[in-house]
Amino acid sequence: MPTVALMWEAKAAPGRAPELLSWARDQHLPPSPVPCERREHFTAPGDRVLVITWWQGDYDTTVPELPDPPPALTARPVHRWRFERVHD
Repeated sequence: MPTVALMWEAKAAPGRAPELLSWARDQHLPPSPVPCERREHFTAPGDRVLVITWWQGDYDTTVPELPDPPPALTARPVHRWRFERVHD
């Protein structure tokens, strides 16, 4: 079964990284006919928060994405990427 991964990355406003991470963790994705296989949260230097979700389906499969956080929590617009798993 093919898998698509969605990456959502945001840079927190100064001093707001813990709030941004908490906000991201609290976001519930809407129900989807495509099962979410996994969801993980990461942080990085520069007050960045990353969320990766894995879904059953190919690159063009329609799946729910995390919304934009409240503007006060971020220093710039959210970045989003989509990847399809490659089997070796």
